[in-house]
Amino acid sequence: MLRGLYSSAMGMITNMQRMDVVTQNMSNVNTTAYKRDHVVSHEFSDVLMSRLNDPGMRMFHSLPIGHVNPGVFVDDVFTAFTQGAFQETGNTLDLAIAGQGFFVVNLDGEELFTRDGTFSIANGMLATQSGALLQGQNGNISLPDGYITINDQGRVYVNGEFIDTLRFANFNRDGLHSLRKMQDNFFRVSDHTAGTEIPFEGRVLQGYLEMSNVNIVQEMVQMITNQRAYDTNARMITVQDQTLQRAVNDIARRN
Repeated sequence: MLRGLYSSAMGMITNMQRMDVVTQNMSNVNTTAYKRDHVVSHEFSDVLMSRLNDPGMRMFHSLPIGHVNPGVFVDDVFTAFTQGAFQETGNTLDLAIAGQGFFVVNLDGEELFTRDGTFSIANGMLATQSGALLQGQNGNISLPDGYITINDQGRVYVNGEFIDTLRFANFNRDGLHSLRKMQDNFFRVSDHTAGTEIPFEGRVLQGYLEMSNVNIVQEMVQMITNQRAYDTNARMITVQDQTLQRAVNDIARRN
């Protein structure tokens, strides 16, 4: 009986965590290049139930009577790096990456990665909306006054004069999974990212932005599913609590 309470409680906790992730996704449905998260849950190992101290059974032996699963728990929060749709803006400083990969930026001396190509000029240099400096092959990209052109290979020109080539980063599947999501649409490497870099094979689209890959309909369906599962576990706790009360108050009194 108590094991059932624990299983239902774990189910409620897991669905609360799932709901938090769904809510975060829905709140970023209009965030440029946002990558949705989803929860990976895992079952606890099955526990073999045995009859112990049963009269007539030989010492040190037990009779298996079945398996019990204590429930599920959140094993990981996985970021889906599927590409979002492109929206044309016509702004020469809006960039999008077609294919897998990231822009490399520098924020307070730390190298970070982003797919949000909403750039602007700050103190003569290309920067993100939060002030991180876009990196080229020669470091920060300093731009003189003039008409800016960036081709599909990331080569930057001002009035037809070559300035620098954008730096890109790309990772294999294990590397993508090891990246750590930060605020302002940035990603940071972790201890497990080393050795997962692969060549960048995407292309740059000037005058476009990548939209969020969140599907609002799917998130709504997931929210309803999580809410129903949470309510079911809550009702099971109420039922088991009532059964325990009856066992203590009624059955024990009769005996």
